[in-house]
Amino acid sequence: MHDQTIKTMKKIFFFLILLISATSCISTKSTLKNVDDNAPDLILKKDNTFAITLFAKDKKYGYDPDYPVNIFYRNTKDETLNETRFLNALTGPNGEKITYKRLETCCPFPTKRSDMGAGFLNVYELTWEGQKKPITLYLNVYEKGILMVPMGLGLKKE
Repeated sequence: MHDQTIKTMKKIFFFLILLISATSCISTKSTLKNVDDNAPDLILKKDNTFAITLFAKDKKYGYDPDYPVNIFYRNTKDETLNETRFLNALTGPNGEKITYKRLETCCPFPTKRSDMGAGFLNVYELTWEGQKKPITLYLNVYEKGILMVPMGLGLKKE
């Protein structure tokens, strides 16, 4: 019984250290430059992808952690679904079918749309046939913004 109590105490201590270190890394001011709470709500198409009509003119959009693709949709409970809805609407620059994989989560920032008070960006690598070098996109499911196709990518045809 004594060993079990010590193990439990160690787990609690480890959790507290983890919690303290995680929250100490989060700035109280967001570095995100393209958050727009007045952006129109995202619309789902019949194929369960987001309706996107605009193409980014800024090279940083989606490619820079300060200018992520903001894909907040209703809630943040199923972030993978919302990321898939965005990524599945895209193609390579000439209509090529893209494949993607999540590389990491990074770049904590403060947000009111998370129970923790913090959000994170998910980093994806996109590839397609004939591509010289994979591209990396930063996606944010916690904040709203004008949804656009990042430069160098295309949009699936209806």
